[in-house]
Amino acid sequence: MEHLYPPIEPYAIETLSVSELHTLSFEQVGNPGGRPALFLHGGPGVGIHPDYRRFFDPERYRVVLLDQRGAGKSTPHAEIRDNTTWDIVDDLEALRQHLNIEDWVVMGGSWGSLLALCYAIRHPESVANMIIRGVFLGRPWELDWIYGPKGAAHVYPDEWQRFHDAIDGRPDILTAYNELLGSDDPEIAHRAAAAWSRWEGSMNALFPSEDAMNLLVNDHTSLSIARLEAHYAANDFFLPGDNYVLDNAEAMAQIPCRIIQGRYDTICPPLSAWELAQALPGADLNIVAQGAHSPLDTEMAKALRSAADELGR
Repeated sequence: MEHLYPPIEPYAIETLSVSELHTLSFEQVGNPGGRPALFLHGGPGVGIHPDYRRFFDPERYRVVLLDQRGAGKSTPHAEIRDNTTWDIVDDLEALRQHLNIEDWVVMGGSWGSLLALCYAIRHPESVANMIIRGVFLGRPWELDWIYGPKGAAHVYPDEWQRFHDAIDGRPDILTAYNELLGSDDPEIAHRAAAAWSRWEGSMNALFPSEDAMNLLVNDHTSLSIARLEAHYAANDFFLPGDNYVLDNAEAMAQIPCRIIQGRYDTICPPLSAWELAQALPGADLNIVAQGAHSPLDTEMAKALRSAADELGR
């Protein structure tokens, strides 16, 4: 992917214990004396991919990439106990203090966009700038769009059928998946995780690859992705109100914000990005004409790198 910075290895890989149960894994890349930046992965449960390091100029940025609770190399893997939006918001602040960082540029997409926004609302003094992609605000209609029969299912009816068949057509989709994903039988849990991950993977890229979907379904991360996403979705992402972010937009209104949204994002439709931009008059909204959900699709990656370059000057 020549439109990103060259592959880079971390100069530090560390862990941070944030509770009696959870230990986080995080890495740092780039310039140890550079502008601090925090990358927030999606899901929750997706974990860090090496290509996420490549959005940032390694000469200008000190980039911190975190595997959130239950994701990636953090332990315990796929754990839903003590795992809420606000637990992770607290983790981000604990990590900032642990690294002696005054404030940082925060980049997050999909679930990572909601996490970045909740963090900015709770700790505006810790966020110098935001770059968010594939905006997700955790509202009931957004959950219905992804997991209900009358949203994305109308765009991907074949993949929806697979997703629904995996729970024998039960109407209580999130309840059914949470039951299967929490099964003591590993085969049952992994079969449900594969179905869940394939449904989302089918919509991720502008031109989804069957090989990429098969890799996602068969990878051990499918369990953390499915189990954590289903857990969060069943609990309305632990938000105190249906419109929490927009209702509290004033708390982060002074933070410069770049919003990168794919026109053809089926997982997180552009309406949420548009409404967020209206609530943050100073925000810069870029609707990418040939973009979908994945940050690694060419046009989305270019836009994310460009935004990071502008803020790193």
